Amino acid sequence: MFGTVRSASSLGVLLDNDGLLEVAAGVLDVAGVTNRGTLHVEPPGVARAAAYKQEATGSLEQVSRVIECAAEGFIVLSGDDFVTLPLLAVGGHGAISVTSNIVPSDVSAMIERFFSDDLEGARSLHYRLQPINRAMFLETNPIPVKTSLAMMGMIEEEFRLPLVRISDENRTRLLEAMKAYGLAVAGR
Repeated sequence: MFGTVRSASSLGVLLDNDGLLEVAAGVLDVAGVTNRGTLHVEPPGVARAAAYKQEATGSLEQVSRVIECAAEGFIVLSGDDFVTLPLLAVGGHGAISVTSNIVPSDVSAMIERFFSDDLEGARSLHYRLQPINRAMFLETNPIPVKTSLAMMGMIEEEFRLPLVRISDENRTRLLEAMKAYGLAVAGR
């Protein structure tokens, strides 16, 4: 079972980084998600304690340090759709992707092409995906992805507080990005 360090728990307040890592060694999923956590674990600590790492800081320097410090078999997954392909190039293993909820076959194909040494094909999909990647983060996740799925007729557009509907301006921008990508939008 994995736990995720996204903020300092009462245990984290009592222990310094090394102490927390010692307690959690081998069962820790450290999610490097910029602006979501209050606990930053340095790359050598991540490599020592975690079974895998979701990297969503957008920093290739950060993920490169984690991979450099990691033991054989340590798994690093992109958690930032914008840099999935570059992360793979420095030694990443895959992605936890928001965009894959909307265009799963294209995200999967990009990763598969990379691992099949079809770098041109992977790069082509990487740049094709960028407008959709940007659209998925017009507002706080998961608002744009849920709105997109509703526009595609796959779910009802419902949100629970603290999430609210996407703004009218961003709804228009999202719809334009989806249509430009060639996505079928229900009733629009």
